[in-house]
Amino acid sequence: MKPTIAHCRVTADVIHHLTDIAKRIGQLEGINLQRPPPKLRRQNRIQTIQASLAIEGNSLTRDQVTALIDRKRVVGPRQDILGVQNAIAVYDQLGTFDPGSIDSLLRAHHILMKGLIPSAGTFRKGPIGVLRPGNRFHEAPPWQDVAAMIQALCDYVGTTDDHLLVQSCRVHYQLEFIHPFMDGNGRMGRLWQTILLMRYHPVFEFLPVEAYIKEHQQDYYRELAAGDDTGDGTNFVIFMLSLISASLDELIDQTGPVSLNAASRLELAQSAFGDRSFTRKDYLSIFKTISTATASRDLQFGVQTGMLEKSGDKRTARYRFT
Repeated sequence: MKPTIAHCRVTADVIHHLTDIAKRIGQLEGINLQRPPPKLRRQNRIQTIQASLAIEGNSLTRDQVTALIDRKRVVGPRQDILGVQNAIAVYDQLGTFDPGSIDSLLRAHHILMKGLIPSAGTFRKGPIGVLRPGNRFHEAPPWQDVAAMIQALCDYVGTTDDHLLVQSCRVHYQLEFIHPFMDGNGRMGRLWQTILLMRYHPVFEFLPVEAYIKEHQQDYYRELAAGDDTGDGTNFVIFMLSLISASLDELIDQTGPVSLNAASRLELAQSAFGDRSFTRKDYLSIFKTISTATASRDLQFGVQTGMLEKSGDKRTARYRFT
């Protein structure tokens, strides 16, 4: 039987959170804050890395993570320092990963876990179990099924009609359920959700959702455990959507209006599209408050300055960042 992913129901809570997040994205676009200013981006990236690793027991503080980003010497456990250095490397390459590719998943895991485990970048070759809070034990699927289950997950990413926000949460949950690696599964689940969220809107590249997971760590594990028992990931999806909404709220509170021009909009679009081709309609889906004429001028500017390559003409025109 072909592997499937955990069920998710479209409940009133799911719809409520999707509407809430769309409203907050609209607020960010209204003040031209599709991407936080550099200082805040740096602060949020530090917060993301420190929180995601702290969930897994890494002892380094935010100040120590900052020092490592600045390539300064830090005193601490060697494994913890290496874990942070690896995380910095992988988050610097967020735009290069394809969330629907097994090769990308393995490459990201290799960068994240290099020097920490012998099997970095490869699926596990043995059984593994996870002890959730409350002494609830999750026995991951047999290792012989991992490759097929991950392929099914990649197929889901490539074919689903699910809203991208829901899709990101379901992929996160499924990676935690499969536990495809001997170590680093939590980090990979959170990383892969961020990559999918960036497809929805570029602001998610620097949004520290992981910090909210850290603050609600017991609830996070409880919702994972509930899904383990029922085979239904709906409550986990609702939980993660609520954290995404809260993190957007904080970002709005932290910042004021920002001015955008064609060059800065194109920079944001590059974060969202990476090396994928896109149309003017796709571009407008990111910048919902600009006119069609403004979008055309932006794209023309990108072609003229060498930022973009263009193929086709008029309605069939497609663009790709060079």
